Amino acid sequence: MRSSNPVFTRRGFSRDGGYAGFNAGPQLQTGNPYAGSPSNPYAQPGNPYAQPQVDPHGGYVQPGAPVRSGVMTIDSVVSRTALTLGTVVAAATVAWLTDMPVALGVGFGIVAMVLGLWQSFKREASPALIMAYAVTEGLFLGSISNAINAVAPGAAMQAVIGTMAVFAGVLFMYKQRIIRVTARFTKFVLAAAVGFVLLSLVNLAVALIGDGNGLGLRDGGLGVLFGIAGVVLGACFLALDFKMVEDGIAYGAPEKESWLAAFGLTLTLVWIYLEFLRLVAILQGD
Repeated sequence: MRSSNPVFTRRGFSRDGGYAGFNAGPQLQTGNPYAGSPSNPYAQPGNPYAQPQVDPHGGYVQPGAPVRSGVMTIDSVVSRTALTLGTVVAAATVAWLTDMPVALGVGFGIVAMVLGLWQSFKREASPALIMAYAVTEGLFLGSISNAINAVAPGAAMQAVIGTMAVFAGVLFMYKQRIIRVTARFTKFVLAAAVGFVLLSLVNLAVALIGDGNGLGLRDGGLGVLFGIAGVVLGACFLALDFKMVEDGIAYGAPEKESWLAAFGLTLTLVWIYLEFLRLVAILQGD
């Protein structure tokens, strides 16, 4: 099972129908490059995360005890996510306070998209590339948020609050197993994502023609439905990302993967924020 987030599609830590555990042995599910393969460094007999450990003094250590360094942990994911998101916020603040022109902000947005795609297709995480993405994405968000906030006062703050609420809600439901990331759930989200992208392309074509006040189909009642669907889809992406992080930790993935986890979560949160921003702008414009 793979995440719809492009960061994780080349990593595939997940196990179908399973939950993370440090005593995971070799897995046979497809889509997991670390499971059931002779080259799997995390599923070999010598994997300290796959079998009980005994300390030098003869004491028993529970399976999965953190006896080696250099692996992905929840602390490393949280710290790098905080750094990446903090950079996005800082850059957005600079763009907002300097009243950066929207055209320049869109230019930074295009650069951010290129950097994001570049990192997504790299085999390893590049902290410098991820931070460059965070800076350029932040500059884009700051300029576009400032512009929208000028015509729809309070839109940016409402979008921030909405994004935080979705993140907290999905995290709570995931931890309580209210949301269960199964193979069927993943297939549904991927199908919905494909449909949403296709609709977005149609919307772009309509917008270029000049219909819908420059918003294409994303105007009025249809735009509201479009925005709600985008937020819900973003919430589903978050659940998939949480699953990838959980299983990455369970498999004892290299610590550098924490940067990819941070990058993936940042992409999803930016998606949700932009959907909320559009939605609030439409609602206030009616």
